[in-house]
Amino acid sequence: MSDVLPARALAPAKINLGLFLGPMRAEDGKHELVTVMQSISLADELTLERAGTDVEGDEVLCPGVSGPPGENLAAAALRAFREATGWGGAPLRLKIDKRIPVAAGLGGGSADAAGALRLARHASGLGDDRLLHELGAQLGADVPAQIAPGRWLATGAGDVLERLPDPNPEWFGLLILPAGAELSTAAVYAEADRLGVGRPAAELEDRRGALRAALELSAPVPAASELLENDLTQAAISLRPEIAAALEEVREAGAEIALVSGSGPTVVGLFPHANGLGRAQRAAAALGGRLPAPVCATPVDAPFARVTSV
Repeated sequence: MSDVLPARALAPAKINLGLFLGPMRAEDGKHELVTVMQSISLADELTLERAGTDVEGDEVLCPGVSGPPGENLAAAALRAFREATGWGGAPLRLKIDKRIPVAAGLGGGSADAAGALRLARHASGLGDDRLLHELGAQLGADVPAQIAPGRWLATGAGDVLERLPDPNPEWFGLLILPAGAELSTAAVYAEADRLGVGRPAAELEDRRGALRAALELSAPVPAASELLENDLTQAAISLRPEIAAALEEVREAGAEIALVSGSGPTVVGLFPHANGLGRAQRAAAALGGRLPAPVCATPVDAPFARVTSV
């Protein structure tokens, strides 16, 4: 471990390109869903190093994020990795430079957990992709797709993954419009249930096939607008009505497509043609003075998040 630490990895956020909600499963209370998870260049930075000699166990430092450090999903990832591998290496300190908004529908906590697993594998020399995906599924529905960032077609509760070709970042710019408040994923799903949002299993299967066909040749986004619908949008707006205004803001700034990412409240504008990033940057400039400030991003793949010794 002395030769490989400290180590660094980026933990990219994700957006959802289409999110279709199915029935709740009796065995675990989770919803069946179909979605495409796309990793983006907005990312937390994780650094793993040896902890001090006076520290008994691993510690996670995440300045600016409230809550007990031990409840951080990245801390849970380190515990799960040690339990699964039996690794008894010296205590570690994981530092998280938080750039992804919290409780924003961008999978920031899941990204950190996935990054922690990659770093633990690097430090220990133990574990393979299969183990990391199994541990990720135990930690949360968004974690497995962020073990190896890129573009994934996710089904089941988000844990059944099929790799899709990565889009050309030069043809895909994104405008991320963070919200001023957090929104609980559990609350949004509960509101979706109250509103009766959901699709039968056969329709979910149709959407899965249509998304795969639409993106199998590295298209930036599906050409059919119905494949970019997010079934949680109505519930998110019900809880945070200001989301509707943010969607309109993004459209007026020039985005070809505006959508809610995941359970919200973050709104994303898509610029899926030539010079997409440049057009997203001009749209961000048009929203100058807005708080929180808009962020521009591009899609990323697994090498973006590779672990490096520092």
